[in-house]
Amino acid sequence: MPDLLTTDEAADYLRLSERKLYELVARGAVPCTKVTGRWLFPRGALDRWVLAGMVTPPGLTPERAPPIVGGSHDPLLEWALRESGCGLASLPEGSEAGLHRLVRREVAVAAIHLHRLEGDDERANPDAVAQTAALHDAVVIAFARREQGILVAPGNPLDLRDVRAVVRQRARIALRPSGAGAQLLLLALLAQAGVTAGELNAVKPVCPTGPDVAQAVRSGRADCGLATRAVARAAALDFVPLVWEHFDLVLRQGDYFLPAEQTLFRFLRSPALGERAAEFGGYDVSAVGEVRLPS
Repeated sequence: MPDLLTTDEAADYLRLSERKLYELVARGAVPCTKVTGRWLFPRGALDRWVLAGMVTPPGLTPERAPPIVGGSHDPLLEWALRESGCGLASLPEGSEAGLHRLVRREVAVAAIHLHRLEGDDERANPDAVAQTAALHDAVVIAFARREQGILVAPGNPLDLRDVRAVVRQRARIALRPSGAGAQLLLLALLAQAGVTAGELNAVKPVCPTGPDVAQAVRSGRADCGLATRAVARAAALDFVPLVWEHFDLVLRQGDYFLPAEQTLFRFLRSPALGERAAEFGGYDVSAVGEVRLPS
């Protein structure tokens, strides 16, 4: 069966009459799009729509999570939350903290960029969600691929080109909290370089977000730290590129079609996101909105 269904195919797939399907389309109650004068229905979105409407036994309906996006901080996502008018607030505490809050229904969405000590990071985000039993009903939606690297002062005075150089030069490095995606990336890079976190000349306290790392470098409290190209550009710092990573949004299937979430996802598919991403630098949003789990 194709990924995009025609009206009659969608009606058969949902076991509805075409008349009933047109009624749902008219109310805006079913996911669809109009192309060259005819309605098309994304099969994956129909699956999520059906799951979102499944009835939970009386007395077992979970309390709805507050309209908050937890997890990792990202400048482009922060901008999108404001510009879309979706009404979702932001609580950036790190990727793993966001997933923990999603499990406890303390946030509606978790923004994550996870890294493994060993192996390919291509599926790190979907695999982590799939392996969390309490998130069996979650979907992982692509937001962007981002460029991560080392933030340094203008001119890169210590000539820091990788994490080996950071250790060798005894450069003062600003760290992120345990469980933050950037900190997981740093640990993975250290493991690949054959050095340990104990060999770093770390400054305290840790920096909650990428902009906090940038401020530590700008103020002279630290010589370097890991963050995105967008953060470096905004702070007028030099940037040493290291990796491209997946930055994804995780939410429960039943919340995907809620008004706030749908407002955000509609905005993410607009040209405005790509234009802003190009201004920030270090983003690839060509796959925004794609479902990475279930796949």
